[in-house]
Amino acid sequence: MRSFFPSESCKETQLNSINPQSWLQVERGKLSKISSYSNSSIESLIKVPEPPILPFFKPVDYVEVLARIHEELDACSPQERSNLYLLQYQVFKGLGEVKLRRTSLHSAWLKASSVYERLVFGAWLKYEKQGEELISDLMSSCGKCAKEFGMIDVASELPATTNLFSPRTLLKNEKNVSGTVSFRIGNEKIVCDRRKIADLSAPFHAMLNGCFTESSLEEIDLSKNNISPSGMKVINEFSITGSLNEVPPNLLLEILVFANKFCCERLKDSCDRKLASLVSSRQDAVELMEYALEENSPVLAASCFQLFLHELPESLNDSQVVKLLCNSDREKRSIMVGTAAFALYCLLGEVSLNLDARSDRTVVFLEQLVNSAQTIPQKMVAYHQLGCVRFLRKEYDKAEEFFQAALDAGHIYSVVGLARLSDVKGNKHWAYEKLSSVISSCCSPLGWMYQEISIYCEGERRWEDLEKATELDPTLVYPYMYRAASLMRKQDAQAALNEINRVLGFKLALECLQLRFCFFLAIEDYQSAICDIQAILTLSPDYRMFDGRVAAAQLRTLVREHIENWTTADCWLQLYDKWSSVDDIGSLSVIYQMLESDAAKGVLYFGQSLLLLRLNCPDAAMRSLQLARQHASSDHERLVYEGWILYDTGHCAEGRLKAEESISLKRSFEAFFLKAYALADSCLDPSCSSDVVALLEEALKCPSDRLRKGQALNNLGSVYVDCGELDAAADCYINALKIRHTRAHQGLARVHFLRNDKNAAYEEMTKLIGKARNNASAYEKRSEYCERDLTKADLEMVTHLDPLRVYPYRYRAAVLMDNHQSNEAIAELSRAIAFKVDLQLLHLRAAFHEHVGNVMEALRDCRAALSVDPNHQEMLEFHSRVNSREP
Repeated sequence: MRSFFPSESCKETQLNSINPQSWLQVERGKLSKISSYSNSSIESLIKVPEPPILPFFKPVDYVEVLARIHEELDACSPQERSNLYLLQYQVFKGLGEVKLRRTSLHSAWLKASSVYERLVFGAWLKYEKQGEELISDLMSSCGKCAKEFGMIDVASELPATTNLFSPRTLLKNEKNVSGTVSFRIGNEKIVCDRRKIADLSAPFHAMLNGCFTESSLEEIDLSKNNISPSGMKVINEFSITGSLNEVPPNLLLEILVFANKFCCERLKDSCDRKLASLVSSRQDAVELMEYALEENSPVLAASCFQLFLHELPESLNDSQVVKLLCNSDREKRSIMVGTAAFALYCLLGEVSLNLDARSDRTVVFLEQLVNSAQTIPQKMVAYHQLGCVRFLRKEYDKAEEFFQAALDAGHIYSVVGLARLSDVKGNKHWAYEKLSSVISSCCSPLGWMYQEISIYCEGERRWEDLEKATELDPTLVYPYMYRAASLMRKQDAQAALNEINRVLGFKLALECLQLRFCFFLAIEDYQSAICDIQAILTLSPDYRMFDGRVAAAQLRTLVREHIENWTTADCWLQLYDKWSSVDDIGSLSVIYQMLESDAAKGVLYFGQSLLLLRLNCPDAAMRSLQLARQHASSDHERLVYEGWILYDTGHCAEGRLKAEESISLKRSFEAFFLKAYALADSCLDPSCSSDVVALLEEALKCPSDRLRKGQALNNLGSVYVDCGELDAAADCYINALKIRHTRAHQGLARVHFLRNDKNAAYEEMTKLIGKARNNASAYEKRSEYCERDLTKADLEMVTHLDPLRVYPYRYRAAVLMDNHQSNEAIAELSRAIAFKVDLQLLHLRAAFHEHVGNVMEALRDCRAALSVDPNHQEMLEFHSRVNSREP
């Protein structure tokens, strides 16, 4: 969703007309010279759009918010819990924590206090897991679990109507009349039991036993009450039996309306439930929902509601569904969704934003979100999101109204929207002053504040603000992109590439790959350009560049005209070279190219998935795994990929079963490797090590390529180290290195260290650092094998290369604490916590706070940590101990 909200002033940076052919003078393979480019065409390549306004809840102190939510969860009523977990979800979403936000949604679903909440959060989880249907099918093939978020029996979840009429509560006017009564409807007469009909409702009781004229009549005309003879016969039968048998839907609707008119609650409830059981399609639901809302039929309404939610996002393309879901009548909305309105419109707003952020539908859903918001945090979320969409639609006055409302409610991040609006209106100075005021009033300014203020100044001041933004939050990509583009304009291509490589070293952002691709085009390095464009297409096959105007695939076609075609043998040599040098992006590019050949696609997609996991792209990795399964050349190969799909989604035992099934068909390297991997991960008993060794040795006996054999040898070495068999481990690592499995240096270093040869361990890791293109982890590991000064230098390098790695912050903080510099130690941890949600960082800072007597701060960090992992035993014990000391 980052791409949904470009700034208005970004228009100047977008190309008026994009003609990729003009950038790549494709003429019989002749490469164009850099001088042939006009300055404007080079400029158009390296323009960097302003950072988007994110439509997320972004509190200034997320730790404080998470701690407060955890505290409220302990004290609140069951009816409040789901909304608190929903707020927790919004916090994690604003922080970019996909797994944690899903966990919060799941908690909201588990703690749902009504069927409506359960329907909303169940549908939300189903929506979040789009594309994972295969996992449910694979689990079923292992004889495990039904679909967790499938349709539920709404009728059984909603209690029967309790305000039923009891004739004993009314005085009877006993008259000497017949025990039967006939109801005339047109030319037909239906004979009914007077007492039974009277027992249906207070109006019928008054009519037949009260002071009305009808009480003394043996025939009553009901022709003008919109009930047919067939309907009255069913009502008569119901008055006797208390149940509805096989009744056509149209007749049920007729009876429902009649029952509601005459307050026949038991009859109405039976019609309600009977109709609910007949909802089987979206069209059914659309037609029946109108009756449900008009006649106040909660079971039918909930059943129709469930079907709309179950079919998200497709159902939102149906205008009739949207109209029903956007019902502004509070009473009718309550019939449909109970008290879960805010959760519903949060979900619908998110789905609609993903479909089309500018649509009228999105606006209507977010307006309903604003109307249903009750607490201050809910209002912050709703106002800010609606402000973002109004801004995107260029409805600037309305956008300003909602951004201001969000800011007034306490959502400081909404000042970004107000500043952009001021800039659009030509008042850049106001935007700068407003952001300066926010920064000066904030105890701990955040990176996004300096990133935003940089937009409204020029020259050195802008550069300084962006450096400060990176210092406070190195995960923000815009500062790197701006600095790199500025260096490129100064014709310092190497410095520009170094700058953009800084962020790509730890965050594989598509916009950064796109910018680097443009740099390579500008300097005519087409081999590197093709590498980046192929990596982009691996991550996002339908990616479009330059504000969506050009398909990345089209640019790739043009660039390929400038490079030599590789044979299959060339590709394999390139893949070995890049894999060995731990060049994951380069390896992805080679595999992408190989997939165009007749090579075994299943194996290639599988290798692609391994690389994507290393690059922290789990969704793309899962897509590649599913493609590997789809292109498997045999059943035993397919079973291996199914096993990895299950393993990677947390179903370790089922993954091992797939491996065993594959082995039963054919002994293969991958099947034995999978079984060994899954067994090592799931079995805590040290005796399992011998089984893992045996499985890996069986794997090595089977044919495979050097890439995978190197991995198996490396894993085998690790098992031997855990068993204390250092000589056997060293042999494995040395053999892995012989086939260029570079990461084996790390295992061999560990062997040297365990043999009390720290210098050899250090030298081994130095070799890995020299060979590996991505080497932050190697510096981190080497830091364990040297003296404190060198350790500090290595860990500073780790933070420079990958600021998301938390061990260096913890180490530096611990050293400071040992030196009795408690404030500096806490500041070091706070530096990382500001942009990285991490249980260990929060735990350590809580311990430091406790140590210096800051009980309240310790409790705050502890509660925030328990929001990350509510079942963390050590944190639970810590919380119990510190909580007992709270003043």
